[in-house]
Amino acid sequence: MSGKIILINGASSAGKSTLCRALQATLEEPFWHFSIDHLIRQGTGLPMERVRKGDFSWREMRPAFFDGFHRCLPALATAGNHLLVEHIVETEEWMQRLVALLHSFDIYFVGVHCPLPELERREIARGDRKPGEAKRDFEVTHTFGVYDFEVDATEPLDENVQKVITAWKARQRPHAFDRMFVNKSL
Repeated sequence: MSGKIILINGASSAGKSTLCRALQATLEEPFWHFSIDHLIRQGTGLPMERVRKGDFSWREMRPAFFDGFHRCLPALATAGNHLLVEHIVETEEWMQRLVALLHSFDIYFVGVHCPLPELERREIARGDRKPGEAKRDFEVTHTFGVYDFEVDATEPLDENVQKVITAWKARQRPHAFDRMFVNKSL
């Protein structure tokens, strides 16, 4: 039996990681928390130190990296793993690829919204992001699809966790990815 997927989408610094960690700690079934940051910022799989030194071009590596990330999600779910995936869907092409790869799974698409001034405040406070990433993401992240559920990241975390879980437990098909797959109008 395939695993379930809860895909969390939002701008950089919106609180996706915090929400995923809280969901993972609360959900009744075991879910992997999986994200780009686990591979780039926290992992040692990619030669990011050599990218930073200029030995390799991240611009050249980036398309294959994201294509691989997107393609690994159905493989992990097909193996029976439940996934909490946090992502920043940056382009319509990425949204279309994700829909094509994942629409047949039990997938629940959650949008995490946060006002731009708060995103920029969080970005500065974090200190591990390039200034302007949050603004760039804010302008495009929520423009390529429709959600099953949306939360406001300025609301209390425990309330958002309960709202997401309650809505997820009540989910029915067609889910957002089903609707986007049929409409092809992302």
